[in-house]
Amino acid sequence: MSLMASYCDQLADALGRETPSEWASMVDTLTRQRLIDTPHGDQARWLAALEKLPKVNATTNFSKDIVSTAATQPLSAEQQSLSLEGLQGLKPWRKGPFEFFDTYIDTEWHSDWKWQRVADHLSDLEGRAILDVGCGSGYHCWRMYGAGARFVLGIDPTILFLIQYLAVKRYTPSAPVWFAPLRLEQLPVSAGFFDTIFSMGVLYHRRSPLDHLQELFNLLRPGGELVLETLVVEGDQRTVLMPTDRYAMMRNVFFLPSTAMLEIWLSRLGFQSIRTVDVCDTSVEEQRSTEWMPFQSLPDFLDPNNSALTVEGYPSPRRAVIIAQRPE
Repeated sequence: MSLMASYCDQLADALGRETPSEWASMVDTLTRQRLIDTPHGDQARWLAALEKLPKVNATTNFSKDIVSTAATQPLSAEQQSLSLEGLQGLKPWRKGPFEFFDTYIDTEWHSDWKWQRVADHLSDLEGRAILDVGCGSGYHCWRMYGAGARFVLGIDPTILFLIQYLAVKRYTPSAPVWFAPLRLEQLPVSAGFFDTIFSMGVLYHRRSPLDHLQELFNLLRPGGELVLETLVVEGDQRTVLMPTDRYAMMRNVFFLPSTAMLEIWLSRLGFQSIRTVDVCDTSVEEQRSTEWMPFQSLPDFLDPNNSALTVEGYPSPRRAVIIAQRPE
């Protein structure tokens, strides 16, 4: 059986235990279509890189800023060389950081900094079923598990991110952390059942932000908690920026509201206990090019003469974290 077929079987079993049967069946079908029926053109190459990681007993630490995997016995020189080659074959690494057998992966984003800004404001994650929308490589999914979550499902359409997730999953196969290569809008409508949903770095990519928020609301159980992190701009309850074309060289950025406007959106859709818990400017220390992500990054997207502006003349990236609840 192929690696992807085996993974799909395991994912289906996990979904069958934790989510409604019709919902689980649809997610399983869509996942198999992406990974088996119509695989990405680079999928075989990425899987070959993954297979270079040594098949050894290892332990993984999810409770610290670096999600780190360590072998229980020292690796041979050949294993170390193949491991490094495999990890390099999975570039670019955008969300992290990670460490595999003393190889530190300095990702484009210091995702640990975002987690630090969010974690202190969360309800206790112990025993919770969690959905992480736009999960990237799965870094935050592993941190959620480290914080006590019972079940974590990350979704992201990028196949390379799924295979980066599998690099960690390889050494902790029993961890109840899963990844489906799907977009939120592909998930079937169902009675809400997730205790906590994270949507971090997604809202501004949606042409209809209210539809995105409604989809999140629908998947939360009554009393469940939404953790929303997105780009915002300064302003009052009437302020929202829609770029005419690109924002920070990204084409797929549509709506950047003020936090006051964003709170109105959430309230209109029925969320309650809405609170903005953090607002900060994104620094070139938090997002930048590295050896593991050597392409353009935030320093290239800002006005070289005024870092308070993007190259297009818009306010430079500012991010807010808002927490809200679906009513009981």
